[in-house]
Amino acid sequence: MRCRSFAVALSISIAVAPALATAQRPDLAAFDAYVTRAVKAWDVPGLAIAVVSGDSVLFAKGYGVRSLGRPEPVDAHTRFSIGSTTKAMTALALLMAADSGTVALDAPVQRYLPALQLYDPVMTREMTVRDLLTHHTGLPGSDQLWYGTDASTDEIIRRMRWLQPATSFRNSYAYQNVQYAMAGEVLRAATGRAWSDVLRTRIWEPLGMRETLPTLASTVGQPNVAAPHQVIDDTLRVIENRSVDGVAAAGSVWSSVSDMARWMRFVLDSGRVSGRRLMSEPRFVDWFAPQSIVPLAGFYPAAQRAGVHRVTYGLGWFLHSYAGDEVAMHTGSIDGMSAIIGLLPGRRAGVYVLANRDHAELRHALMYRAFDLLAGRPARDWSGELLTLFDGFDAQSRQAQSARVAARVTGTQPSLPLDRYAGTFADSLNGTVRVSVRDGALHAAWGVGFTGPLQHWHYDSFMARWDDRRNPPTPVSFVLDVAGRIAEVRVGQATFRRAASRN
Repeated sequence: MRCRSFAVALSISIAVAPALATAQRPDLAAFDAYVTRAVKAWDVPGLAIAVVSGDSVLFAKGYGVRSLGRPEPVDAHTRFSIGSTTKAMTALALLMAADSGTVALDAPVQRYLPALQLYDPVMTREMTVRDLLTHHTGLPGSDQLWYGTDASTDEIIRRMRWLQPATSFRNSYAYQNVQYAMAGEVLRAATGRAWSDVLRTRIWEPLGMRETLPTLASTVGQPNVAAPHQVIDDTLRVIENRSVDGVAAAGSVWSSVSDMARWMRFVLDSGRVSGRRLMSEPRFVDWFAPQSIVPLAGFYPAAQRAGVHRVTYGLGWFLHSYAGDEVAMHTGSIDGMSAIIGLLPGRRAGVYVLANRDHAELRHALMYRAFDLLAGRPARDWSGELLTLFDGFDAQSRQAQSARVAARVTGTQPSLPLDRYAGTFADSLNGTVRVSVRDGALHAAWGVGFTGPLQHWHYDSFMARWDDRRNPPTPVSFVLDVAGRIAEVRVGQATFRRAASRN
């Protein structure tokens, strides 16, 4: 689907929309007080928010602390992971390359990555650069290829040849981070420059975004960086950062709301900075042109409360309407960090929220509260509504966990002595799991991020209690062959077959 109506209307509205009318100046003091209360209600350690209108920054402020147990406050210059809001930058870099003739968005990916092989030969041959950015190739999510591993980008992309499509080619939407990593590699192959270097020289430097960094690795030794937090064993704790650098073009950027205010003003001015276009108008329109339909059932729960009835995906943007306004938005999430950007192009206004708590869904509440503020609508307690909604989801999750525990069959024993379960199990897509016996108990290691003991659950099923406690317990089941030997192991939804022994 490539309907241009949204993007054309967006381009026209940006060209003519005035800044926020003086007669409708929002009550920013009330908004500040509301954010303060909401941050406390959601138990978010630190949060920063920026609101822009026209070429002005109406509001930019930090709340709370960078790290629990330490006094350093969050301010508008504190760096957070921006997660998947990186995707719009990656898409923009490719659009700029298309402007210069370096990349053709509708050319096959194999033109730039000739070694690329996917499970479906038709998809391998026909998949275009545009397809990489739209989440509708038919390939399901494959985050296990990079999450908690130390695999290189090349290795992650190589393993994609064993990822079976969930649907036929270009048939349905499925969020796909690895394809954005491919897009970064296309950019490198076409330009001869690293993805991070293109973003720095073509986007961040012209916009004056001096606090923006491309990867987690690049934040080492930098000042004013927030620490990630997550609830573990019912307690909110500081956790270690988990790298996204293997799929950097999908979501590895770190930035501040001060810099992201510059980014929003650039986007809302149809790709201009100081009156100078960094991209052509046709490419700007293409950036926001709906490419695929996003099923409402899989969209953000907050959108249900906002009366959202139709959602599409552009090139790095979710597109929908709210209360008569067209919206371009995206979230970003990685362990212990949350982000959201929401733009109202017809009003030349936007909001950006960064927080240092895992999936801090307060971000949606503040986005819609800011939208109402910018539009002059009556104040609505989005924080209270969404807190109640997500508390309900948490209760459902606890009930589901209780049901799983109740379904456990007690009094059973493993079929074999523990040393018979030990071995190396491999899968071309998902890598290698090594099972060993340590101190009289089974132990599993899958990549660098998933290691820990296996506690017997029932029969030949165990529960992995990972050393990294941010990872929830995972069922691990062993399958015997007709000779009574362990033939394969299933870790969650992934299956690994016993590797052939070497004599």
